[in-house]
Order: sequence, then structure tokens, then C-alpha cells
Amino acid sequence: MNGFDPKFRDFPDYIIGITKEIWEDRGIATLHEYYSKDIVVRSPGSVVLGNQNVIGATMATLAEFPDRELLGEDVIWSGTPEEGMLSSHRIISTATHSGDGVYGKATGTKLQYRILADCHARNNAIDDEWLIRDQGAIVRQMGWDPADYARDLITREGGPEACIKPLTPSTDQPGPYTGTGNDNEWGQRHADILTRIMNADMGVIEAEYDRAAQTEYPGGVTGHGWAPVDRFWMGLRASFPNAKFTIHHQIGREDPQMPPRSAIRWSLWGKHDGWGAFGAPTGAEVYVLGISHAEFGQLIGGETKLRREWTLFDETSVQKQVLLQTGNL
Repeated sequence: MNGFDPKFRDFPDYIIGITKEIWEDRGIATLHEYYSKDIVVRSPGSVVLGNQNVIGATMATLAEFPDRELLGEDVIWSGTPEEGMLSSHRIISTATHSGDGVYGKATGTKLQYRILADCHARNNAIDDEWLIRDQGAIVRQMGWDPADYARDLITREGGPEACIKPLTPSTDQPGPYTGTGNDNEWGQRHADILTRIMNADMGVIEAEYDRAAQTEYPGGVTGHGWAPVDRFWMGLRASFPNAKFTIHHQIGREDPQMPPRSAIRWSLWGKHDGWGAFGAPTGAEVYVLGISHAEFGQLIGGETKLRREWTLFDETSVQKQVLLQTGNL
């Protein structure tokens, strides 16, 4: 790969390799090499600007979870080394809450949760990132309800005026990456499925998902079959029935010895004006950043279906936005 360290065999090796090097091998100083000085890192909970702030956040996380492991499940990517590459990286993380930090006093709780991250890299460095941790899974394993955690976090951060503001179009910051992915057929098929769901065409679930599809959704929820798919997407869309659904980035890939797969970064932006996964309507203006991965295949000849899906958004950041606007603290 032109411009990248030759020790990396390919782009997935780079993404998985530097993740382990930074977090598990304690190579935090390598962030000076692997992250650009002016990187923009967006998560649903905040926007972090600059590599020095990323280093500080990394050290704080490791102080709270010193045994954290990050197991790379997949890297779905597009682009070229010369023009820059965008990876959508899926991780399952294990950690013990051994230190005080953003999740409160150390509890000793052993955690397992997923992360989806979109990273743009060129010349051996990441310069733009979108990161979603399954905060709902993390806080539930610690005994919190996501809304109660968000309420407590606002207080610990100094109250509604002083607290860190979640990501919205108004708090977002521009980065160097302006691409939208590729036009591979699997990304197009996945995008069509999500668009139809968001347009209330729930019949697409039985038409496009395998009857035994395995799904992984926020809160660490694993599902099998059509019913969990319908329940998840219906609950989300019903909460924000008039919100604008936007696909910001889509990738489709076909690689040797791997199923056809896709990665889509999307958002919902609008009012919480419906009954659904987030309870009684509050009228709060909410931004939901989501990333979805999918794998396709044929169990029955001639019937290509979506067989596995992973979708994440941050439930605690949704609740934080609602609480900050309703004042229900």
C-alpha cells in the first residue's frame, strides 16, 4: 500500500493491527504516527478535535478499563491508498471496570460490547473518524438504565449548561474526508433495504432477510429470525416517524473466502414525536448517528438474502439530548 508502513499486508491488517498496537500493546504514543494532528473524531456523545485530545481520551479509557481487549470481527472498506481509504471496522470488546471514570466509581463489572467505527486513512495516518460504542450494552451491564445514566452523566459533567454536548448537525465539525463510498451492488442492496424500512415498507424484512437471520442491535441484543428485525426497526422509526433519514456513506465488498457484505453510515434527524423504543413522545429534536453492517448469501439456491446484520447507535446520547431539552433532570 503506497504511503503505508510495509509491515501491513493490506488495509484490514493496518486497521486491526494499529488498534491492537494502540490499545492492548499500550502503544499510545504511536497515535502521533497513526492519527493526524488535526483529526476529527465524532461519536454520538461528543466531537473530539486534535490528536492530543484523542490521546488524553485513550489514556482515560485505559485507566478505567486496563484489561480492555478489542477483537476485530471485520473491516469493510473502500478507496485506494493514493486517494485515501475508508474502513468500517467492527469490533467486539471485553473489559473490566476496574477504575473510576466516565462510568462512575469502579464496579469490577466484566463487560462485553460492540463498536462500529468508520475511519479515513491516507499516508499511514487516520485523519477523520466516526465512532459508535454500544453504550446501551455497557451501562446495562453495570446496572444502569440508559436514561438514568444520561441523567447522572449530565450532573457529573456540571449540569445542562456545562455538560459535554452530544453530536448533532450543529456541533459537528468538518473533516478532510468527503467521499460517499462505492457503488458496489451489495452496498446498493443494503441501502435499498434500509431506505424501504425507513419509508415504512416493513414487508421488505420478510422479502430480503433470511428467515433465520442473526441480528445484533443496540443494548447487546442478539436476535434470530424476522420478528427481532421488525421489532428493532419499527421501534426506532416509530419514535421518530417524521425525522429525516439520510445515508451518508455506503460500501459494498466481495472478497475471497468472505460473504458479500456491506457497511452503511446513516442518520435520523428530527423530533421525538412518536411512541416507540424511547417511550412517550417528548418533542425533543434528536440526532441519531447509526452504522449498519450486513452479510448476504444463499442458503437455498437462487435466493440471496441478508443473513447477518449488525446495527449500532448510542441510546444514552439519544436520552441525553431528550433530557437536555425537556429539563427532566
